Amino acid sequence: MRWIVLADGVFARRHVELDLTLGLVVGSERCLVIDTGTDEVHGAVFAAAVRAITPLPWTVVITHAHWDHFLGTGAFLPAPVYAHPRCGEVITADGAAQVTEWAQRYRAEGKPELAGRLEGARRLLPDRAVDPTVALDLGGRTVTLIHADRGHTDHDVLVHVPDAAVVFAGDTVEQGASPSVGPDSALAAWPALLDAVLDLAPGVVVPGHGEPVDVAFVRTQRAELATVAALAADVGRGVLTVEQAIARSPWPAEATGQAIHATAS
Repeated sequence: MRWIVLADGVFARRHVELDLTLGLVVGSERCLVIDTGTDEVHGAVFAAAVRAITPLPWTVVITHAHWDHFLGTGAFLPAPVYAHPRCGEVITADGAAQVTEWAQRYRAEGKPELAGRLEGARRLLPDRAVDPTVALDLGGRTVTLIHADRGHTDHDVLVHVPDAAVVFAGDTVEQGASPSVGPDSALAAWPALLDAVLDLAPGVVVPGHGEPVDVAFVRTQRAELATVAALAADVGRGVLTVEQAIARSPWPAEATGQAIHATAS
């Protein structure tokens, strides 16, 4: 685990497990924690790392309701926890199934400790709404939370730090692997969401997984998403077979097949 300094008081926290990237923005009066990690043990380690940087009271934002971004929230309470309203609904409806799926996966991979930590984490709900924007005054610095469109999920929240030209994009941007398209994704709308990221004129974009990237990377990923969305639509209309779509895709076969299957389901 390591910190990356993006600007004065703006940090990304990198983790080997799942190539996860969390965030921290520090003002003069309070700080903002961006996602909380994979479980409460992980969250406590992250909280201690934040405390090594700043003693200021913290606010939390959850970018979306996938377990690796919210199961560490208990380590930061009491604190205001922001998210889009759908985030809490998805945690309530789907959080237990996510934990079961990944605990089984970890045990199959010979990682019973990680499985147990998942199963022991509380599925805590956000208590503040981002719909569609919230401006947070951290003291000498305003950070804007934005729900711009559907993409990786129907409730993705972007975190814009305008004075530092940094956007924390959650899993709407992914570095080191193709974007993860699941049954709760909106593949056809996703390119427009990345247009919204680019419209913020960032110098640095922080993905939910992988290293921070520049706008050229986001433009390329946006073009690839548009291509895969068009291929998935052609498969849905019977214009292409899955095999033909995979052959034409800019993504690896497994990622393309997953996107096509998720779009069709």
